Amino acid sequence: MANTSDIRNGLCINWNDDIYSVVEFQHVKPGKGNAFVRTKLKSISTGKNIDYTFPAGHKIDVVRVERRTFQYLYKDDRGYHFMNNETFEQIAIMPEMIESAQFLKEGGEVEILFHAEKELPLSVDMPQNIILQVTYTEPGVRGDTATNTLKPATVETGAEIRVPLFINEGDLVKIDVKTGAYLERVKA
Repeated sequence: MANTSDIRNGLCINWNDDIYSVVEFQHVKPGKGNAFVRTKLKSISTGKNIDYTFPAGHKIDVVRVERRTFQYLYKDDRGYHFMNNETFEQIAIMPEMIESAQFLKEGGEVEILFHAEKELPLSVDMPQNIILQVTYTEPGVRGDTATNTLKPATVETGAEIRVPLFINEGDLVKIDVKTGAYLERVKA
């Protein structure tokens, strides 16, 4: 068991029957009173951020986690299937554990966070940006590029995003995975 002096960014702890990652922390020693550690914690299972203050010397339960690179294979009624790039073992992960699953492209790589002692998948980290091909959108009209108007478009994974009017079917676009926002057109 560790204590609050071992807290650092990225450390995973078992607290309140959940696993949290330390996003940021600050050791505080006020003029009066006892020292404490102010933290911002992110739940691995839900993704919610919370603020919590630990008293100095408080015991914390550190959880060892590992990040492993997996390749997305396919989706069926049991969930999303991934293959470990080193051992070629396959695992199925439920949709609730994947944020922005609509942007998963077959053959694309993701990082899966594992509880090291229990060999249990905790969460799936998508890449920050992804490049996908537009499969359907209304054609743009010549001369309509002066305004910042957006139109709906469907990409190859089936997700619908908003793109500028000059984007056509077959174009490659870079998308911010967290927000689903169009970033730029990519040359093939």
